[in-house]
Amino acid sequence: MATLLLRLAAPLQAWGADSKFETRKTNREPTKSGVIGLLAAALGLRRDESEALARLTGLRFGVRVEREGQLLVDYHIAKTQDQKTSYVTYRHYLQDAVFLAGIESEDTALLQQLQQVLLHPAFPLYLGRRSCPPTLPLCLGLRQCSLQEALQTEPPLCPGRHWRLVLDADPLEPGTAVQRDVPVSFDPRHRQYGYRSARELWQTMPDSPEKTEHDPFREL
Repeated sequence: MATLLLRLAAPLQAWGADSKFETRKTNREPTKSGVIGLLAAALGLRRDESEALARLTGLRFGVRVEREGQLLVDYHIAKTQDQKTSYVTYRHYLQDAVFLAGIESEDTALLQQLQQVLLHPAFPLYLGRRSCPPTLPLCLGLRQCSLQEALQTEPPLCPGRHWRLVLDADPLEPGTAVQRDVPVSFDPRHRQYGYRSARELWQTMPDSPEKTEHDPFREL
């Protein structure tokens, strides 16, 4: 078992799970469908390659919130296809958020392949929307441990001692919530999403005493 870690950080991110019509919302943290889409773009998968996409949806996914970010609502005026009518749209973004995401698998070869393509992607990568390119480094490499252990033991990316974790979970585990967040097809003619169960955890880093050269016993 191994876990591939990703650093998801940018001036703007957008991770919509229930966006409809003129209002395009974002979740508070990256969605599994959004990260799977990023991996699919790195591999060079086309939107209608559903069979190849199925290899990625089986990966276990989790995220550690390093910095929550601020909500930004962007106001747009768009034209209809016939260019005769205008309408207002609202797009929600996260500003200056930072996340540590992980994908776990027993298939280490697949994770190694994903690590390579993230360094040399076939298509441009973005964090939820095309207007949100990631800052580097994006890929932090493989860790030979479980997803939860990797997220809980990886050194902090931002200052802070309290982390919120969101992990894929068994539906029977207590405290889980069902999310429609598993991509079945990205085909724009008929996008399809399945369901997954996730649970939220909180972790506090233990206090670590600051290093000092002062030795109080010298005065005795």
